[in-house]
Amino acid sequence: QGYEGLVEGGDNIKQANWLSVSNIIQLGGTVIGSARCKAFTTRAGRLRAARNLVEHGITNLCVIGGDGSLTGADIFRSEWGGLLEELVRDGQISEEVARENCRLNIVGLVGSIDNDFCGTDMTIGTDSALHRIMEVIDAITTTAQSHQRTFVLEVMGRHCGYLALVSGLASGADWLFIPESPPEDGWEDLMCERLGE
Repeated sequence: QGYEGLVEGGDNIKQANWLSVSNIIQLGGTVIGSARCKAFTTRAGRLRAARNLVEHGITNLCVIGGDGSLTGADIFRSEWGGLLEELVRDGQISEEVARENCRLNIVGLVGSIDNDFCGTDMTIGTDSALHRIMEVIDAITTTAQSHQRTFVLEVMGRHCGYLALVSGLASGADWLFIPESPPEDGWEDLMCERLGE
């Protein structure tokens, strides 16, 4: 459950093996769970997470997520030494254990279907989201044609129109709205004229 699992510890932290990842490639979403974690935004929450990691001898983290997850990882990394010092001072770990776990290595992977992060060609989740969108478009296109109807399809993306743009191009959409290019005044008449053609 992401940082929630780090903070809560217990059964949330377990060793993965081949059986953990067997037969999951066709599944959408995350099989390890995902959760927003208010506690991790506080130093006290990150202190609990550090204690749980040290308890399991974990000094390497692979963080998959968006802006919040990666920002949290950077803060956690920068505070790591201070968190260990605090755990030693509070008597929760020994100085020897702190020395053994003195370095926290983090790899950050951008997991966002929006594909709105520079420095990567395609973020984790974008390709899967595009495939799902195209499956839906393929399924409704025949219905739209046979009933001679116009279909409106809304896709995710919040402030980023990548999914809408690419799926619109791939499906031959007649009209497209994306947040990067808001419609101008009178767009309704222009759209009706275009669809009428």
